[in-house]
Amino acid sequence: MSSHKAVIFDLDGVIVDTAKFHFQAWKKLANDLGFDFTHEQNEQLKGVSRVESLKKILKWGDMELSEEEFNRQMALKNDNYLSYVEEMDENEILPGVPKVLKYLKENNIPFALGSASKNARTILKKINLYEDFDAIVDGTDVSKAKPDPEVFLIAAEKLKAEPQDCVVFEDSVAGVEAANIGKMTSIGIGDEKVLQEADHIFNDFTEISIEFIENLLRKE
Repeated sequence: MSSHKAVIFDLDGVIVDTAKFHFQAWKKLANDLGFDFTHEQNEQLKGVSRVESLKKILKWGDMELSEEEFNRQMALKNDNYLSYVEEMDENEILPGVPKVLKYLKENNIPFALGSASKNARTILKKINLYEDFDAIVDGTDVSKAKPDPEVFLIAAEKLKAEPQDCVVFEDSVAGVEAANIGKMTSIGIGDEKVLQEADHIFNDFTEISIEFIENLLRKE
């Protein structure tokens, strides 16, 4: 009999909805460069690094930039994004998340953050969850982007848990794929059609019962 001993959470779209801030910042960048950027295109950037995201956006806008201008635009985008993050507080935590975190803490189940965001620590401090996590792995700690499982494998190691004993909460296709490649149990948060590779799928945390978490953590 094996049991899940640790939990790993993605950040954007799982604990907080920073996707809306990324959208606003990317849209401003695109508009300033003279073309539009849609919500549909923004969906395709979930779990994608900042560099790769800008490459995609420039391709959609049929535009090329010098390396210097590319880096300048990336920095501008991040500054705009951080100006939105600066206004964040506990109200940005998505519904249902505190209930799950409270259960894990009360039952001494270690949990970590595994996010591609280089701003993850800043965000966790803003929403007063920084001290709650037993480990934090973000974009500054990894060299490979999801769907490579590096971020989750490092998180598992920090939690002193075997990958197969970890549960991962993810909202992106790349994130679910990374969890699966890492031999972890994947819980998709979002659209069932999009996240069909996940082991379990919920629209959001309000649909996740404590009973489900309990069963998951003592899975045979």
